[in-house]
Order: sequence, then C-alpha cells, then structure tokens
Amino acid sequence: MKKYISPLLFALLFTPIGAFANNTASIISTAPENAEVYFIQPQDGQTVSQKLKVVFGLKNMGVAPAGTDRENTGHHHILIDTDTLPDLSQPLPATDKIIHFGGGQTETEITLSPGKHTLQLVLGNHAHIPHSKPVISKKITVTVK
Repeated sequence: MKKYISPLLFALLFTPIGAFANNTASIISTAPENAEVYFIQPQDGQTVSQKLKVVFGLKNMGVAPAGTDRENTGHHHILIDTDTLPDLSQPLPATDKIIHFGGGQTETEITLSPGKHTLQLVLGNHAHIPHSKPVISKKITVTVK
C-alpha cells in the first residue's frame, strides 16, 4: 500500500530548514496589488512549432527560487491545458499539466503535440503556494503545427 503525503506537508518537509528559522517565515505570503505575471513569448493566438521557447514576464515583484522566503518574490509555474485552476491555497502539485520553475527560471523550452493548447502562469511563493491574492496571468492559446 502506498502512503500519501499531502502537498502542504511535502512542501514543509522539503523547504530548507533555514527558511523557518526563529519562526519568522510563513507559508502564506502576500503580493503587491499591482503585481503582474504574463507571457513575453509566445503571444496569444500565435502558431508555433512543437518545441517552443516560453519567456515569462513579471512586474512589481522579483523572482526567487523555491525555498527562498523573501517578501514580494515568487517563482513561476506553467499550467498547460488546464480548464480549472488547482486549489490556490495549497502548494501547486507538480504534474504533466503544472510545470514548476522552482530554480527561479524566467524562460524555458517545452514540447507540445500538434493542435490548440492553452498556457497560463501562476506565481508561487517559497513553498509553491500562490500568494494570498494570487498572481495569475491571462490564459493564452497557441496552435502547434
């Protein structure tokens, strides 16, 4: 029988212990009201090849790797072909539809099958939890040739 570990417990277990020193860190964080995450590349409606470069944009916040608890920072997650947002009060799960960029990456290359696909960005904090007012991009659609 497999044992289940909740995503929140998983995030707590694998967040560097220094992030919780002196009980000053919290797993809940806030974002500035004017924070924005968006796609620089590709553009909404664009036709792309199966292997495509994706570049993330972020305004009024900084990028920090997972495990780094700094105010007004976070790291990117791409949601691919996701009709319903995951529970934004919990750590975002890592799946084939939710890709984590916990190293603080601001661009990547992904491979998609031919056809229409949607992409959306969600900024997560040091524990992969979206901020208490989530910073989420507009969903874009690309057509893969």
